[in-house]
Amino acid sequence: MKKLSLLILFASFTFLANAQTTPSKASAQKVEKKTVEIACGECMFKMPGKGCDLAVKIDGTSYFVDGRKIDDFGDAHADDGFCNAVRKATVTGEVVDGRFKAKSIQLVEEKKTSKPKS
Repeated sequence: MKKLSLLILFASFTFLANAQTTPSKASAQKVEKKTVEIACGECMFKMPGKGCDLAVKIDGTSYFVDGRKIDDFGDAHADDGFCNAVRKATVTGEVVDGRFKAKSIQLVEEKKTSKPKS
């Protein structure tokens, strides 16, 4: 009877150990060629932090960006820089653990309207 109990106990542990899996990327939110807002997370999106860091706003939620830096797109403190302006970008990547892992970021050039001549 002891051997049978030990065998059942061992089999249970083996089954439970195999049932344990590491978290998959199923919890990651994939983003494919989506137009989003992009700016400094601290300056423009009021995210907590101690410096100027690139962030995107996807479906109303702001995420810091991994894979690109704020100055990769020019001077962040220029008049049209990310610390002074919210811009649009088409992005591809995924949101993992509350951060956007960028595969690509392409700024969308906004058309400047000219005033009609009078």
